[in-house]
Amino acid sequence: MSNYIKDIHLYSAVSKMSRPIADATHEISDIKFYVVELVTEKGIKGQGYLLSFHYSPEAIEGALKDLKRFLTENRFEVNEVIRMKQLYEAECEYFGNPGLLRWAQAAANVAMWDAWAKTLGQPIWKLLGSNGKKIPVYGSGGWLNYTDEELLDEVCRYKARGFTAVKVKVGSPDMERDLRRMRMVREAIGDSMRIMIDANQGMDVPSAIKLSNLAKDIGIHWFEEPVANTDFAGYETVRAKTGISLAMGEREYSDTALLDLIRRNALDLWQPDIIRIGGVEAWRESAALANAYHIPCLPHYYKDYDVPLLATIANPCGAESFDWIDGIIDNTMRIENGYAILRDGAGWGFSFKEECLNPIQ
Repeated sequence: MSNYIKDIHLYSAVSKMSRPIADATHEISDIKFYVVELVTEKGIKGQGYLLSFHYSPEAIEGALKDLKRFLTENRFEVNEVIRMKQLYEAECEYFGNPGLLRWAQAAANVAMWDAWAKTLGQPIWKLLGSNGKKIPVYGSGGWLNYTDEELLDEVCRYKARGFTAVKVKVGSPDMERDLRRMRMVREAIGDSMRIMIDANQGMDVPSAIKLSNLAKDIGIHWFEEPVANTDFAGYETVRAKTGISLAMGEREYSDTALLDLIRRNALDLWQPDIIRIGGVEAWRESAALANAYHIPCLPHYYKDYDVPLLATIANPCGAESFDWIDGIIDNTMRIENGYAILRDGAGWGFSFKEECLNPIQ
């Protein structure tokens, strides 16, 4: 029985935890999101969101408005996710699909999956077939603008909640500060928890090698984006010179980087971003490619989408956990003893609270 998309609503939303944060390459003033909501002719709503921070609001809203017009002018059933992507990419080819246009398409893709699964009355992870595995999550944060006290408070709260791993930012102008803070974290959480570090591309190859070697006594589980995501030779050199496990993938719009790093034996963990890479199908295809070369999937940021998808693939490593949307959705994801509990509700199993959504005209 058909169930076509009838209406499209666009919203912005701000995290109740919004505050200025900083990593090695960015100063971020707001934790903000955009939400695409589809309404079917049967009255079923599906939502998909993207993380925008404070960047380019007019450009993002313009891309989403163009998407809304495209979906309105073309008649799609909620299950026609592949047809929608093919037609939209053909429409957008002139200005290039990687970038904001793909972000918009992916948010709609995620919303269509939500509405489709709700139409069938099933969680997405059941529709795709569960692997039966528990999905570990790690506590993310450790921003460079945190005071020492704020950093220790955050990692200790993660430990108290049952997390077994935390990630902190590195790439300060003063490397000694990074090392001191990593040692403080290790002392605070003990040897039973894993520590990961993330430079957000903010280091060059020599400094990434130096930091990795100086931190060996701390016990760093893996190093994320030590250098620019386009510097494949740099990843190869850092890994060869230090032996540290490397993770990357969040800034990729395709599998090009994954394939090149595989050829160089320069990657240990693949981190696809479901919005940048183009939605559910593209996310799963990249995870399958990584698995073919025995590289686990450890996706970027969107745990409320990633955990259900990780429960459907062959080689999941875990998910990154932020609490940013928890205060503005109706069903927060439960985490117990470092593992995410899959939601039983249909679709993705959560929706944004109406009072937290600001309509985009």
